[in-house]
Amino acid sequence: MAGKIFIRERRKIEKGEKKPRFRVVAVSGADVKFEVEHIRKQEIDEIAEIIGAEVILLKPEKGKSKPEEEA
Repeated sequence: MAGKIFIRERRKIEKGEKKPRFRVVAVSGADVKFEVEHIRKQEIDEIAEIIGAEVILLKPEKGKSKPEEEA
């Protein structure tokens, strides 16, 4: 079974910002450890190809800019 790498786009990103746009949320079925907080999509794709994993882009929840606080 191939592993899966779950990623999402960063929330606080400015237009034209030259920082990586993605964040790794979770990894399943693959023995890999990411040492960076943010990573470029090209780097994720290259790592996934080498280890035989699938990259899954998580979609943002519409209408929400930050998580709700629990009461």
